[in-house]
Amino acid sequence: MTQLTIEERNAKVRDESAFVEPLLKSIESVIVGQREMIRRILIGLLADGHLLLEGVPGLAKTLAVKTVAQAIHATFHRIQFTPDLLPADLTGTLIFDPTKGAFAPKFGPIFTQILLADEINRAPAKVQSALLEAMQERQVTIGDKSYPLDDLFWVLATQNPIEQEGTYPLPEAQMDRFLLKIRVSYPSPEEEGLILDRMGGEPPPLPKPVLQADAILKSRHSVNAIYVDERIRKYIVDLVHATREPERFGLDLRPLIQYGASPRGTLGLARGARALAFLEGRAYVTPDDVKTIAPDVLRHRVLLTYEAEAEGVPVDEVVRRILARVEVP
Repeated sequence: MTQLTIEERNAKVRDESAFVEPLLKSIESVIVGQREMIRRILIGLLADGHLLLEGVPGLAKTLAVKTVAQAIHATFHRIQFTPDLLPADLTGTLIFDPTKGAFAPKFGPIFTQILLADEINRAPAKVQSALLEAMQERQVTIGDKSYPLDDLFWVLATQNPIEQEGTYPLPEAQMDRFLLKIRVSYPSPEEEGLILDRMGGEPPPLPKPVLQADAILKSRHSVNAIYVDERIRKYIVDLVHATREPERFGLDLRPLIQYGASPRGTLGLARGARALAFLEGRAYVTPDDVKTIAPDVLRHRVLLTYEAEAEGVPVDEVVRRILARVEVP
């Protein structure tokens, strides 16, 4: 079998990713600005990784997720997390069927293709942890039987900053299962003016679906085939190990880092970088792909010490110092 040249590989990826620009345009027909957030959402979709979006209320987090689901013609459920929510409200429960004289499952809203867990940190830990099996194993257990979820099953969770009243910090085990933690910022004055024009009167029409959900599953196989050079692999491993043993890389961060990133961080960097390369129409990962996606992959996996919090050093600053220090291939 003949080997494809790099130009032929790039052409193949550009052909397979041709839907990206129409998809972005469809989403941006509803969402003003927030292009980086939308691109990160598409990276998570293509890399088959759950996403956590953090920002103050009113920044179009929920609208963006709903719009993406409509644009790819996927089934979509939204769960509003509240302090009185129960695990069965997500997963479903067993209901007695008098006609059969037996219990039958009544599936909850988690049985969908795209699940929006809105304000996930408004609910206590037992409800948040109900998502763990679904996110990792792609199945839900009701009673003594497990039921598989859809192949596309994808969780996008939104949360308000932890400092706000009435919120609960997510368990570390659950945080680690999100591929990216995306910080959503305020729009620029120009973008806010466009928001006022577009949303101040009649609501905009729903986006037109530009592809079927099956096409996303096919694209995920293409993303997994994106080439990662051995030097890029070493760079990814070095970045993650710098969060665990910063002194090895000449970084004075030991007093600031309580726990470094887990091996899921290593896998997440590779998956995210591959998806970013696919979005750019490239058949290979560059160091810039890794550096671009690293803050979103690492910011929720690096736990800071009380000393770092006392000094007001944010986790993004720690990641920035690591990226500036670790040698780029």
